[in-house]
Amino acid sequence: MFDKFREECGVVGIHGYPEASNLAYLGLHALQHRGQESAGIATSDGRSISCHKSMGLVADIFTPEVVGRLNGYMAIGHTRYSTAGDTVLENAQPLYVMCNKGPLAVAHNGNITNAAEIRRDLERDGSIFQATSDTEVILHLMAHSRERNLAAALREALLQLEGAFSLVLLARDRMIVARDPHGFRPMAMGLMELSGGRKCYCFASETCAFDLIGAVYMNDVEPGEMVIVDADGITRQRYTVPREPAHCVFEHVYFSRPDSTVFGRSVQLSREMMGRLLALEHPADADVVVPVPDSGVSAAIGFADEAGIPYRMGLIRNHYVGRTFIEPSQAIRDFGVKLKLNPVRPLLEGKRVVLVDDSIVRGTTSRKIVRMVRSAGAREVHLRISCPPTVSPCYYGVDTPRKRELIGANYSVEEIKKFVEADSLGYLSMSALRKAVDDDDQVSHCYACYTGDYPSGLVNIEELSAPKVRRY
Repeated sequence: MFDKFREECGVVGIHGYPEASNLAYLGLHALQHRGQESAGIATSDGRSISCHKSMGLVADIFTPEVVGRLNGYMAIGHTRYSTAGDTVLENAQPLYVMCNKGPLAVAHNGNITNAAEIRRDLERDGSIFQATSDTEVILHLMAHSRERNLAAALREALLQLEGAFSLVLLARDRMIVARDPHGFRPMAMGLMELSGGRKCYCFASETCAFDLIGAVYMNDVEPGEMVIVDADGITRQRYTVPREPAHCVFEHVYFSRPDSTVFGRSVQLSREMMGRLLALEHPADADVVVPVPDSGVSAAIGFADEAGIPYRMGLIRNHYVGRTFIEPSQAIRDFGVKLKLNPVRPLLEGKRVVLVDDSIVRGTTSRKIVRMVRSAGAREVHLRISCPPTVSPCYYGVDTPRKRELIGANYSVEEIKKFVEADSLGYLSMSALRKAVDDDDQVSHCYACYTGDYPSGLVNIEELSAPKVRRY
């Protein structure tokens, strides 16, 4: 699946490494899949904060010269795709300010559902906003706090927020990491042992960032927890009572890399189990199982293994498609999909194909892929989806369309099958999805996009930034 749900943000935090900006850069490189719109790094040497951010990809923004100018033993980083706020440099993170609490930089993953209301109140009290990102309200709330202690000011700010947030805050002499009380978005904690018994603490949206820099995954920042790292070491404290757990299940369905551990569980194992259960619920008399790369690969492996049908990479993805391209003036049918995927005709010709993808949103992209497989000579195309129908928008950091644009919310499975022009269509059931993410005994994930049951209060939700609509 690609460009149906847009990636959310990725954040990293490094404390206690002499060249922290280098590790932050590598961590962001590992998290590039979570956002390709902009990226930034802020560092501190204990006296002052330096920050650099720009629009574009991590490797293009952070040349060796740029990274070399970001001095310090602490660093936070962010790679962004907007789910709230405009696509402009002012909204790129980390956001950096000078305020009555000193210089501060913050990087945030998630979506604050009552940000519009908070912003209106702050503006009535005289606050001047520089950006349209919901993250900026956190800094304003901290500046308004009468608490002298930085952690106490952040706690006061966080207690006013609703929705999803996993954030890293950088001050001159410390770093604070916090997670919302539902735990919607992930935040992992890692450790690097340095020479002389020194320790470097690392934080990231996914553990694949730790693998690249050589850190060892310890555990997660807990929902409702604040982790303070300074010269005295690390302090973990609850800033509020945890609420009903609501880990975003779409991290396991699509967002996260399969080599990551997210919410304490291997993403690869979850997706393979989704594929296995999908094969049991919706078997197909077929010759070959083909994934829609990249996010359909793991589920297709599980499906093929459970069904005893050969697995083949019958679609090849072009990973080097930039943000813009020149489309021929003479129209080419389904050009956008062809730019990113190309069929391997010898593997598809004359075959009955099981096509495995992670989701269907509007259905237009799925239809084009089914047509592509047929045009390559497939005799039958049986579409299998490794999650239930998407029936509701997400307000916690996933950029989904409005409900009227979600095909699963407005049409039956039979109608969707006809629309995407598949010979058969099967979605994974809710019970199977829960089993795949090991949610059998006690529900700990958020399934709002599949059920419409939102686990937190939604304040003035209609006033949130409308999700971007990208058509193919």
